[in-house]
Order: sequence, then structure tokens, then C-alpha cells
Amino acid sequence: MPEESFQERTEKATPRRRQKAREEGRVARSQELNSAVLLCLGITAIYFLGPALAVQLKQYMTYLFTEAPGMVVTPDTTVGFFTSTITTFFLLLGPIFVVLLVIAYSVNVLQVGILFTSKPLEPKLDKLNIVNGIKRLVSVRSMVELIRDIIKVTLIAIVGYISIKSQLNSFFLLSDQSVGLFAGVMSKQALMVALQIGAVMLILALLDYAYQKYDFEKNIRMSKQEIKEEMKDYEGSPQTKARIRRIQREMSNRRMMREIPKADVVITNPTHLAVALKYNQSEMEAPMVVAKGERLLAEKIKEIATEANVPIVENKPLARSLFSMCEVGSYVPSQLYRAVAEVLAYVYRLKSEKVH
Repeated sequence: MPEESFQERTEKATPRRRQKAREEGRVARSQELNSAVLLCLGITAIYFLGPALAVQLKQYMTYLFTEAPGMVVTPDTTVGFFTSTITTFFLLLGPIFVVLLVIAYSVNVLQVGILFTSKPLEPKLDKLNIVNGIKRLVSVRSMVELIRDIIKVTLIAIVGYISIKSQLNSFFLLSDQSVGLFAGVMSKQALMVALQIGAVMLILALLDYAYQKYDFEKNIRMSKQEIKEEMKDYEGSPQTKARIRRIQREMSNRRMMREIPKADVVITNPTHLAVALKYNQSEMEAPMVVAKGERLLAEKIKEIATEANVPIVENKPLARSLFSMCEVGSYVPSQLYRAVAEVLAYVYRLKSEKVH
């Protein structure tokens, strides 16, 4: 194993590493947060929807007990009775089920976003490894989860005890009340106790989510060597990149050489630099640099220009200025207009004299 594999993972994960972990289903997610939010908002939903639900259940039970004496027991009536009862049950509890479903989905989306992946379900032999299983049981993560669960159970017991104890005196006052009133008060007290327990669970769940996020960031950290390897895989090795740059340079040079015969003049240094200019007054707003080069490339430009009968003019200051200030395909800057105009006028005069 190479020495780089023993490097400490001290660097933050790259976006590519994070995306790969996400595709594998590895995200910062707390199941405790799902349960706590579901409990708190579920109890709240029951608190507000409960009275209407109780009224509907009471009406349905009254209807059942009223109709029961006159019902003829046959296979068909029995099946119809149970079907009607189950359907009514789901219709009554449907709003609460929908609320709980929306809450559960929303909490997951808020934690990890919308994520669909089947990789966590794929069978892996590592999961059957006994040694790895023992390591997971005695890992830091398992210890943290054990401590978290102990604290959660302890706090829930304490909060439940305090909450119930504070209501004991009011319980004795209900002994002379009607069954309906007694049931209503007891239901309300039970919901309040459950809500207080849910609030404690929510606080613990938020702390657990913070730990899950910290543990996730720690697990996906990378060593400097891993970052280098990733960049190499993403961008290619230095040799490959150099080869690509060389090929691009060669293609650019070939395109440039094809434009030299169309140039109006080549301005030289005379031996080190060469810049080819083209100007069409009806199509261009200024003279354009169609090719440039130095040393061997400059010699090649002059050679092609000679073969194509393109005039070559020696002007050291102008050649240096054009070479440093202009790129191939760009127009001549305004500060060089006068000098370039003089050269072009000279070239046009030579062409005119040859014609005559």
C-alpha cells in the first residue's frame, strides 16, 4: 500500500466527493429528528382535529348501537358490517394520516433534499463480515447513540413523571364528573404530557442532527493526496493535459498558416518576430492580425508569405508592438493605427506600381 494512503484526512470534501457520497445514499440525516417532529406535529394535529374526530366517532358508535339490535346476522351482512366499519374508520382518521405523511416526507426533504437512490439496498458482502459488525458495535458512533438513548429515556421519564405529578390533584376532582367530561379532560392532559415529552425529544433530536452532520463531514474528509488524485482523474494527468495543449496549439497554428496567403502584409523584426495583417475597408473596422509568431514560427510565416507573394516589411518597433499588444484574430489597437496605415499605404503603392 502506498505511503499516501496513510495520510490523515484533514481537507474538506470536494463537491465531487459529496456528490458521490450522496449517490451512495450517505447523507447527514437524523432518524431521531424525524420521530421527534412527527410526534410533536402529530400531537398538535390530533389536538386540533381531535374534537371533530371524537364527535364523528360518537355519532358513528350511536348509529351502530342503534342499528345492531335489528341487524340480521348473515355472511353478507357480517362482511358488509366490517367493510363499512373499516371504511368509516379510515375516512375519519384519513386527515390525521395525511398530515403525518406530509410531515414525515417534509422532514426528510429538509434534511437531505430530494434523493432517489437504490445503492443502499444493494447486497454487499461487507455487511456479512462479523469483524466489521463487531467494530461497528464498539465504534464511537455506537457509543454516542447509546449515550443518546440513555439520556433520552431518562429525560422522558423525568418529564413524564413531573407532568403527571403536577396533574394528580385535578384527577381526584374528576371522580364526580360525567364519563364524557372525564374522558375529555384525561385526553387533553395526555396530549399535553405527550407534547412536553415530544419537546424534549425534539431538543435531543436537534443535537443528534448536529452530531450526524459533524460525523458525516468527518467521514467524507479527504487527504491531500486524495484531492490530487481526484483532480488528476477529473482533469487528466499532466502528460495528457500537455499533449492536449500541444495538439490544440498545432491545430491553431495550422489554421493560422492557412490565413497568411490572404494577408496584405507581414511586418517583421526582422528575424525574431513576424506579424501578418489583413485589411478590407468595406468589411473591417480596422486592420486585423491573422497570424503572428517568433523565431522558428516567424520564419515559417515569412516563408509562406514569400510563396504567396505577400509583401514583407521590416519595422522593428511596430513588429514588437503588434506582437505584444495583439492576439491572432484581433483588430489593431487605435494607438497603432497611424504606423500600420503608413505600412499599408506603402504596400498598396508597391502593388499599384507593379500593376502599371
